Amino acid sequence: MKSKICRFVICAFALMSLAGCGALVAGGAVVGAGAGTYLYANGELKTDYAASLDSVWSACERTVAEMRGTQVHPVREISKGTISAIIHDENVKIEIVYRAKNQTTVGVRVGLIGNKLSSQVIHDKIAGKLEES
Repeated sequence: MKSKICRFVICAFALMSLAGCGALVAGGAVVGAGAGTYLYANGELKTDYAASLDSVWSACERTVAEMRGTQVHPVREISKGTISAIIHDENVKIEIVYRAKNQTTVGVRVGLIGNKLSSQVIHDKIAGKLEES
């Protein structure tokens, strides 16, 4: 009986690993990998934008201002930067990293352990600001 259960579990894991869209549990964090361009790992939601670092930085600053962020602390370097703020009583950290001429990665963490839905709202607003530009 135990061997049948073990075989079933092994087959189930094998099928999940072969699936095109799935989830991987790694160290207590769920990493989603699917048809979308977002990656949620360790409480941070990341995506790439087809825009320059300057454009994305500006869009992130305007998003924080539109959401009435307080205690805003931007730190910018040549190829990366972070914007820390408090938005709606939650700590928000936005990390912006240069990848290529028109490719910039943005990671958003809301709260201490992360909030995927709130991070997605911020990403949607950033994308909207990039479309306006």
